[in-house]
Amino acid sequence: MNAITRKKNDDLVNENIRFKEVLVIGPEGEQLGVMLRREALETAYSLNLDLFCVAPSGQPPVCKILDYGRYKFDLQKKNKEAKKRQHVTELKPIRLSPVIDKHDFDTKLNQARGWLEDGKKVKIDMRFRGRLITRLEVGRKTMNEFVEGASDLAIIEKRPSMEGNTMSTILAPKKTKE
Repeated sequence: MNAITRKKNDDLVNENIRFKEVLVIGPEGEQLGVMLRREALETAYSLNLDLFCVAPSGQPPVCKILDYGRYKFDLQKKNKEAKKRQHVTELKPIRLSPVIDKHDFDTKLNQARGWLEDGKKVKIDMRFRGRLITRLEVGRKTMNEFVEGASDLAIIEKRPSMEGNTMSTILAPKKTKE
């Protein structure tokens, strides 16, 4: 497996390029034309640079003369910046019952409001067990009260809907002007 992993990670650089002819692009972006692999490598080595295959599926394959170490460094730096800028929204679950007590309801509502203020999405699930499945209107009323209680902080991303014996909805925090 280690040999397979190593093979997969090898880029087509310098001696790893196995094509007979390649289209060569110079270090300044100018097109140097179609050359034999050996000629292209000699041209790159004479400039103290590397030959890197940027489009191996092209006809002929396209290779660029560049500083491969610098290219890899810039690529890592760009990926690190992209990862830093991405924002992952967390989805917090809350489970309700159709016949929930007032105090429990208020506690869960306050918990959801806190999460919404922190910028997290909240998924509310209400499981209907046993005979309660015949009383969907009771559950829908409880769910609507919960959504109404958080409506000043949240928008409904997914309306309440039944999935099997579970009614669920997703609330997302409102966008605030900073």
